[in-house]
Parts: sequence; structure tokens; C-alpha cells
Amino acid sequence: MNAITAYRISAGLGFLAVALGAFGAHGLKDILQRNGTTEIWETAALYHLVHAAVSLMVAGQFPEGKPWAHRAWWLFFAGILVFSGSLYALALSNVRVLGAITPLGGLGLLGGWLALVFRRAR
Repeated sequence: MNAITAYRISAGLGFLAVALGAFGAHGLKDILQRNGTTEIWETAALYHLVHAAVSLMVAGQFPEGKPWAHRAWWLFFAGILVFSGSLYALALSNVRVLGAITPLGGLGLLGGWLALVFRRAR
């Protein structure tokens, strides 16, 4: 994947995080309150937005051909999909077993941060 594609996907993820956060607060308010999952939706949107922003920064490192940037970006991307995606699904459906896959996404997010911690300087 090249830098511009990663950048655009990251920007799209940021847009989606804001849109889903707002939609949860307004359009889905009744469903989330009925399910008692408003906080779950908010957690999903927060982690989604934070990691989309970090992914945007990491995507800027692609042109320099730094393998750590690619690893970190893919880990953040997968982490957002699995962590926030499973929480969004749980909040809407109230199927609590979906929470069992959330930690796998959390591991992806943690892995992305570790890829940044242990990156090699050039």
C-alpha cells in the first residue's frame, strides 16, 4: 500500500468515527438507551477516532519506506475494525457474546503502539 492510499483510508476512518459518534448520540439514542449500551457506543467511537488520527500520522511515514510504519498502520487498521466494530455491533444488537472478540481488536491497537515504540531509527 502506498502513502496516499493509507492517508485517504485513515482520513475516511476519521470521518466515519465522527459520523458514527454523532449518529449514536442522536439517531440511535433511543436504541442505545433501551439496550443500556450508550457507553459502549461512546467507547467504540472514541477509540475509533483516536486510532484513525494516529493512523493518519503513521501514513505520513510511508514515503520514507519505513517498515515499522506499515506494520503499525495495518495493526491500527485491523484493531479499529475489530475493536470498535465489535463494540458498535454489540451496542446495536445487545448480543453480549460479541464482546468476546473485542479484546482481539484491542491487541491489534496495542500492537500498533508497540510497533511505534520499537521502531528503528534511520
